[in-house]
Amino acid sequence: MADTHSQGHAAIAATRAWLTRAVIGLNLCPFAKAVHVKDQIRYVASAATDADGVAADLERELRLLADSDAETIDTTLIILPSALQDFGDYNDFLGRGDRLLKRLRLRGVLQIASFHPDYQFADSAPDDIENCTNRSPYPILHLLREESVARAVDAYPDPDDIYERNQQTMRRLGWEGWRALMREPS
Repeated sequence: MADTHSQGHAAIAATRAWLTRAVIGLNLCPFAKAVHVKDQIRYVASAATDADGVAADLERELRLLADSDAETIDTTLIILPSALQDFGDYNDFLGRGDRLLKRLRLRGVLQIASFHPDYQFADSAPDDIENCTNRSPYPILHLLREESVARAVDAYPDPDDIYERNQQTMRRLGWEGWRALMREPS
């Protein structure tokens, strides 16, 4: 059990570092900084080792987020250090997550965003630097409140430009810059 516990702490630490360096540091998500600064992000390292275990954790966290005050928990990152390591399997699981949202009657209330170490956009090659906008140290299911997303998008000038701006940021950074950014400080 101690191994799982320490693995969970390491996964959360790596995810926090990725969030601050890449997501916030490169401004890949202009909405992340506010919830980070207000400590409204719930980090959960799942001990699941298969899709059924992930589904059980996802259901618990969806219910918890839906029942929580947004001022306390606005978003949740479910980190999967021991499950869905294969991007194809992870991607397939997202459909199961969507069905779970529907079954819990949370579609339109919550949504699931996806991040994975091997993330690949549909029209890209595996080694395209642009894929790094959604690459994380571990597979992650990011649970978001639709209301919070809508409010953030409404307050942001040209939210449709975020995707293209992120692609340009990654091209300018390049693989060498990405690797340097993600390297642990000495």
